Amino acid sequence: MRAFTRLLLPTTTTLTRTTRVVSLFRPSSRFYSMATPYKVHISPQNTGLWAVPQTEEAAKKASLLLQEDLEKHHTFFNEEGFHNHIPHHILALFGTGADASSLQKGYDGNAHYQRPALPPHPEVIQELRDWDHAREYLGNEKYYPDFLRFFQKEMETQSWEDVVLKYLFKAERDDATDDMLVRLYSGFLHPLIQLMCGMEWSQPAIVAEALAQVAVHGNDIKPLLLESEKLANEQDGNYAMPDLVELYDAVKRDEKLANAPKMSDPNKLRAVLARAKDEMVAVAGRVKVRPEELEKRTAEMFNAAVYVASSAALAQYPQKHPKFDFFLMHHVNSSPIFVTINRADWIPEETKVRLLEWKIRMDLAQYAARAVPELSIDKISNYQPKKLEKLEDKMKDLKVKDAKPTDVISRLHEFEDDGHAIKLGRAAGVAYHISKKYEDDESVKLMIKGEETWTRVFHLIVDSVEAPGPNWVRSCGFAEAWKEVPDMKQDVDGKL
Repeated sequence: MRAFTRLLLPTTTTLTRTTRVVSLFRPSSRFYSMATPYKVHISPQNTGLWAVPQTEEAAKKASLLLQEDLEKHHTFFNEEGFHNHIPHHILALFGTGADASSLQKGYDGNAHYQRPALPPHPEVIQELRDWDHAREYLGNEKYYPDFLRFFQKEMETQSWEDVVLKYLFKAERDDATDDMLVRLYSGFLHPLIQLMCGMEWSQPAIVAEALAQVAVHGNDIKPLLLESEKLANEQDGNYAMPDLVELYDAVKRDEKLANAPKMSDPNKLRAVLARAKDEMVAVAGRVKVRPEELEKRTAEMFNAAVYVASSAALAQYPQKHPKFDFFLMHHVNSSPIFVTINRADWIPEETKVRLLEWKIRMDLAQYAARAVPELSIDKISNYQPKKLEKLEDKMKDLKVKDAKPTDVISRLHEFEDDGHAIKLGRAAGVAYHISKKYEDDESVKLMIKGEETWTRVFHLIVDSVEAPGPNWVRSCGFAEAWKEVPDMKQDVDGKL
C-alpha cells in the first residue's frame, strides 16, 4: 500500500516522481486492448488514478465480476430508480489495492438484490439509428437494454471516445447534445459516476452502460443548467468568477434559497427549483470558468466538494457522531472524472470548461437542497481520529501526519456497504493529489491544505461509517436527518 504515497501523494522528498504519476493518468493501450463493447478486461497495471500495484488474481476477479454484472443486472435495482453501484464498487476497491477476496465479498453483498437484465426490443434499437427517434424513448428505464445495445453497436465501428464525443462531448452544441448532457448530471450524478468508471479504466462496455444510463434519466434540471449558463455567458469579458467558498456562502445567505427545501419534500433539489429557481439560477450564473484556469478551478471544485461534505459531517451537529451526507457525498465521489476529462486530448477544451461549470452549479444547488449545512475548516483541522485515540499509552504521542492515507482508506476494503464508502475514500485521495499542486498558489482558494489536515479527512471518512448509527445522513441541514445518529457520549443502546 506504500505505492499510493510514492506515486500519487508526492512529498518533498518524492516530488520529482510527479511526472511518472501524470504518465499513469494516461494508461497505455496495452492496458485495455482486450476490452470490447461486450467484454470487460481489467489488467493489473490499469488501476485508475491512484495507480497502485495490483495482482493478476485481483485483475481477473474484477474483470469477471464486472462482466457478470454487465450481463446479468439492470442499471436500476428497483423500479423506483435506485442505482446499481456494483461497477463503481468493484473498481473503487480494485483501484485502491483491495485483493480478490475483498472484491468478491463486495460483489456478493450487493448482487443478490439487483434486478435481472431485461431483453432488448430489436425494433427500438433499429429506430435509435436515427437519433431523432430517441426522444420517444429517453427518460424511460424500460428502454435501458435498448440504449445499451445501441451504444455497444455504435462502438463496433467507432472508438468509445468517438461515441462519447458524438453524443455528449462534441464542441458543436445542439438541442440533442444539451439534452443528453443534462441527463448526465441527473440522478444525483450517478450517470456521471458510471461514465467516470468507464473512462478512467478505458472500458468500452462500461462506457456503453454509462451512455445508456444517461439516456434513461430525466432532464428536470435543464432549466437550472441552461438558464444559469445563459446568464453566465452574458457576463462581460473582464468578469472574474469569485472563489467557490464565496458562492457557497452566497447560497447560505440568500434566505429564500436557504429555506426552499423542506424535510418533507421527497426530492429536495426539485423543491429548490420549484420555490427558489430564480435565486438558484442567479448564484449559479456567477460560475464562469476561463479556459486558462481550467486546471486550477478543477482543483478548487474538488477541494471545495470535500470541504463542504466533511464540514457538514462535523459542524452541523458537533455533539453527534460525524456522518457524511448521502447526497453531498456523491458530489465528491463523481469528481475524479474531471481529472480524467482534463487529461483527455480528444475532448475539446470548450467542452471541458463547460462540463466543469455544470458540475460547480450542481454542487451549489445540492448544497441548497441539503438545507445549507454549517461549514467550518476549524472542525476539520481539529478532528481527532478515533483510531489514534485508542492507541496504547506509549504511542499517544504519535502525530496524525505519521499515518499513511492508504493505511486509513484500506480499512474500508472489508466494510460491508454498497460501495459508497470506498468511493468516497478513493475520491478524497485524488482530491488530495490535485490540490497539493496549488496549496501555495494564492490565485486558488483551497480550504483543505496540508498532509495533516488531509489525513484527518481520511480518518473522518472511515470513522464516520464505523461509528454507531446509519452510514450516512440524508439532508444533513435538517435536524430530523440526525435523529438516528447517537450523541458521541452515548453508546449504541443510548446509555451514557
